[in-house]
Amino acid sequence: MRMHFFFSDEVVLLFDFWNVHSPAGMALSVLVVLLLAVLYEGIKVGKAKLLHHVLVSMPTPNSQQLTVETDQDSASSDSAPASRSRLRWFLCHFGQSLLHVIQVVISYFMMLAVMTYNTWIFFGVVLGSAVGYYLAYPLLGMG
Repeated sequence: MRMHFFFSDEVVLLFDFWNVHSPAGMALSVLVVLLLAVLYEGIKVGKAKLLHHVLVSMPTPNSQQLTVETDQDSASSDSAPASRSRLRWFLCHFGQSLLHVIQVVISYFMMLAVMTYNTWIFFGVVLGSAVGYYLAYPLLGMG
């Protein structure tokens, strides 16, 4: 196994069945890795937007809300908004956790692809990260 970067149109990527033997196969593999890097950046921005949405939409607890939530004598209708708020927080947290797992898996795939030391694959990951960031970053500022 090579331990330095090299230019070649032959490489085995991630799995044994992803065995590249031609320039067309290398171009397709670079495109797939590039799109994987774009997806990674998109998920990263999606996680940030979801977190922002959760923080903006969730009411901040003040002393009156805490008193209502901790008062055991309060009516059951008072606890309905609190339980909906907890359920909403749980669903958002679950969504963030799921996005995080997907992001980690994609990042390890990209790392393993770069560790083939194929320069074309490396350029695909770098260019995909740049394009993904360029496309996804403006979405952070939108509504």
